Amino acid sequence: MAVVPVSQLKLGDKIIEDVLTKPGSLLFRKGQSVTPRELDILRAFLIPSVMIEGKEPEAESPEKAEEAKSEDSTQVQFHAEYDKMVQLLKKVFKDSSSVQMIPILEIRTGLEQLISKIQQYNILTFTPKMLNMEDYIYHNSIMVALTSYMLAKWHGFQSKDWMPIALGGLLHDIGNAKVDPAILAKPSKLTPPEVEEVRRHTVYGYAILKNIPSLNEGSKLCALQHHEREDGSGYPMAVNGDKIHPYAKVIAVADIFHAMTSHRAYKKAESPYQVLEQVQKESFGKLEPTVVSTFINKVTQFHNGTVVRLSDDSVGEIIFTDRANPTRPMVNVNGAIINLAVERKLYIREVI
Repeated sequence: MAVVPVSQLKLGDKIIEDVLTKPGSLLFRKGQSVTPRELDILRAFLIPSVMIEGKEPEAESPEKAEEAKSEDSTQVQFHAEYDKMVQLLKKVFKDSSSVQMIPILEIRTGLEQLISKIQQYNILTFTPKMLNMEDYIYHNSIMVALTSYMLAKWHGFQSKDWMPIALGGLLHDIGNAKVDPAILAKPSKLTPPEVEEVRRHTVYGYAILKNIPSLNEGSKLCALQHHEREDGSGYPMAVNGDKIHPYAKVIAVADIFHAMTSHRAYKKAESPYQVLEQVQKESFGKLEPTVVSTFINKVTQFHNGTVVRLSDDSVGEIIFTDRANPTRPMVNVNGAIINLAVERKLYIREVI
């Protein structure tokens, strides 16, 4: 028998001593085998370690230390590839404002290089290292591409669709290259004619992409349809659900999320968790509900341990996420457990 940190427990381990909460209540009786449910409960109640049958805690091996070093190196490489993609998109947008053909092979190759290190990309917490509002459109395009790629995998698209969907995300806003930059950067409310001009970026984008033979038609339609909505209330053509390409439905979810969680000239970034709640509401009639459900469940699934700031300015750590309320986890604030599914007046304002 051995005392093992909860972080080192394996599924199937047998607990051989009663587990008590900090106030002294019985959490598990001895003889309980560890399942995913038990792991979640142990973490939720901040149990540091338990007594299990016949195992010794694992010391960090040289191999694990080497893995950690390799992880740091991969992260540096990811950011390097990301920065290269920003520079390439700047050139592509500039060239697209004239009649030049965009270099789709170079774009695809750069995106493949970035996606090869996508394990370094966390949708809820990723922030580009070199971020300024003038470059918002390029950063948004890259993040939408990466998020859409992950969402396509999660949602069960065939592997042959993953890259075309990512390319559709990367180029969904290419039409903004033909919109007056002064309108895009305007900090105050747009006039009705300016709103119409901004909305034309969807048509401009499709016009730029439609004659590229090496680009999937679904990828091209992402530029045209990412602002269409399931109930026909979107633009530019006000088509409804069955007329919207499946790729564009994925891009729409990723685009809304990143647009709302990014700083813009005319608005501040919103909390990722608040945005997820708003996206969830949008799924009723506006967005494809099954795609939204997949997105919310997946991005909130792996964030126990994430440090967050709540709406009352308190700082805590996510310790448990209930699948019934994925945007309202349990948070440990200085030893007190706050269940946001119950404390509805509080919400996560910022992921730190």
